[in-house]
Amino acid sequence: MPIVVDIDVLLTRRKMSVGELAERVGITPANLAVLKNGRAKAVRFTTLAALCEVLDCQPGDLLRWEPESLANEATAAGRHL
Repeated sequence: MPIVVDIDVLLTRRKMSVGELAERVGITPANLAVLKNGRAKAVRFTTLAALCEVLDCQPGDLLRWEPESLANEATAAGRHL
């Protein structure tokens, strides 16, 4: 998918665990993992707003678009950009 979610970058900067973020946002760790690992098909604006509030960021800090060819290359290589 050409939309990349950069939660890992912000978690590292905030020195926060996935479990802590999930608890503070009010979603399950499993659902956060789906979003974090690029397997989500959609995200609710309320969830995006909660992530931004907890991580003290803008939506653009969490989401970015990558051309389909780059996203496919990253997936084929076993990693996410």
